Amino acid sequence: MKPLKAHLKDYLDWRRSLKLSPETLAKNRYAIKPFLAWLETACRVATAADIRRDHLYEWQKHIAGLTNRQGHPLRPRTVNTYNEGIRGFLTWLADNGHIRRAYPDLVRYVKEPLILAGSILTHAQMRKMLSRIPADDLSGYRDRAMLELLYSSGVRSAELLGLNTFDVDFKTRTMMVTGKGSKQRVVPIGRTALGRLETYVKAVRPYLLQDPGENALFLNRRGGRLKYRAFLKCVHTHAKRLGYEGVSPHTFRRSCATELIRGGADMYHVKELLGHESLDTLRHYARLTINDLKKTHEKCHPRERDRE
Repeated sequence: MKPLKAHLKDYLDWRRSLKLSPETLAKNRYAIKPFLAWLETACRVATAADIRRDHLYEWQKHIAGLTNRQGHPLRPRTVNTYNEGIRGFLTWLADNGHIRRAYPDLVRYVKEPLILAGSILTHAQMRKMLSRIPADDLSGYRDRAMLELLYSSGVRSAELLGLNTFDVDFKTRTMMVTGKGSKQRVVPIGRTALGRLETYVKAVRPYLLQDPGENALFLNRRGGRLKYRAFLKCVHTHAKRLGYEGVSPHTFRRSCATELIRGGADMYHVKELLGHESLDTLRHYARLTINDLKKTHEKCHPRERDRE
């Protein structure tokens, strides 16, 4: 009987054959390995045939009681990231006849709260943070170019880190992005971000590059493709310098979408830019402040116009 760890390798190989990004595969592995370790130590389960319904219920209790390095309970989004990876793995096991078909659905997502104000930065806050990134060394200029591009385009962090040099067309100010499910889309690049990116490609990246055959757009100090953990640390470092709490790579995506919607952008165009399947997803980004609501109320309510 093949052990679960061997099934995990087969699963990741299958996912790799679908041309998923290295970052996505790393997230899958990161989510599933703790689950398999818990099954083995807490339930003495080492093969798919040994998995039972009760094990999946007990996992939900276990992950609900986990804490982060600061001793705080895991955020709902973090719990759902684990469970999303596990459900995908269990679905693959079910499709291949190793477990019951109903088992993946027993790993339930937890309810996530609405996006908090701290997870979105205003344009003034974003401009301040970007302008304070030290750009007097290779890593600093790379960081400025990356975050300018992230805020300008609203792409996902995995999409950003998965970019290759040939994906960017400086003449048309666009880039080819590979999103979820290996779906590709063309995304425009703003002029400010384009200027930073062009300087990075011409004057900074060559000094980071060690292997001429490396196509990754954003490189680490060893000349390889920048990984998510290093990128996350970069975002936290520059945000904390200004005392901004709760900022993550996804903050840039939310902030980009929010500013576009506030500026009157067509919702369908925003959906296409972000690579969403449906317009319903945009409700998470359409965050209006009380000032936005007051201005709309004063402009549109007929009783407010009676004063004129």
